[in-house]
Amino acid sequence: MHITITLEGKTLILPIHYNHIIQSFIYKHISAKLANWLHSEGYTVGKRRFTLFTFSRLLGKFQFKLDNIEFYPPIKLKISSPVNTFIQEFVETIMRSNSIKLAQNKLQIVSVEVEPQPKLKKKLTIRMLSPVTIYSTLSKADGAKKTYYYSPFEDEFKELIEQNIKKKYQALYQRESTALSLRIFPKNVDRNAEKIINYKGTIIKGWMGTYTLMGSEKLILLAYDAGLGGKNAQGFGMFEITD
Repeated sequence: MHITITLEGKTLILPIHYNHIIQSFIYKHISAKLANWLHSEGYTVGKRRFTLFTFSRLLGKFQFKLDNIEFYPPIKLKISSPVNTFIQEFVETIMRSNSIKLAQNKLQIVSVEVEPQPKLKKKLTIRMLSPVTIYSTLSKADGAKKTYYYSPFEDEFKELIEQNIKKKYQALYQRESTALSLRIFPKNVDRNAEKIINYKGTIIKGWMGTYTLMGSEKLILLAYDAGLGGKNAQGFGMFEITD
């Protein structure tokens, strides 16, 4: 399920790397019980743990000012999850408020809209609303660990994206996804689509752009709601369907 929040108010001033501020805002508007469970347990398969929600970049007019980014209302934020309880709690909480705070900025809530589920098919064009990222943790010669982020032009990118969504499916539904498939191919992606985000001191590399998704509608729907790739709850992997 996808929702869109529209905000009004004075110019919104945030640090350029603001993902953690949006994430904190979301957690503050669900119950402490659900927030703690998602943060400490979540949906698991083997050693993998998923929170199964994601969010877009802030949408609206903006410009960069030194170390900050200024957004000019109206501003929109999209949030999605396949878990109805999560969306319901968030919507009920935010609708009881006339205003919200993002960092030190106070904004008024104009509307909270539940978006209709799009028509799905086995081949779709999608546009990223927040960067998609996928990675491996590798061992260097000295035994130290290194995170390697893949680009959409590497074969491992599409293979790991598919493995990731299959694990999410198994974690959510507690059944195997071996008969299902999902493939992603860059359609309109150039080097400018690469984004480097500092999330609480950790550098994460992701990619915007448009892509072709092909595969099982069940996995496409889950990716649409939970996000593609990794680090969804940090604001990665949200997309819209364009055809």
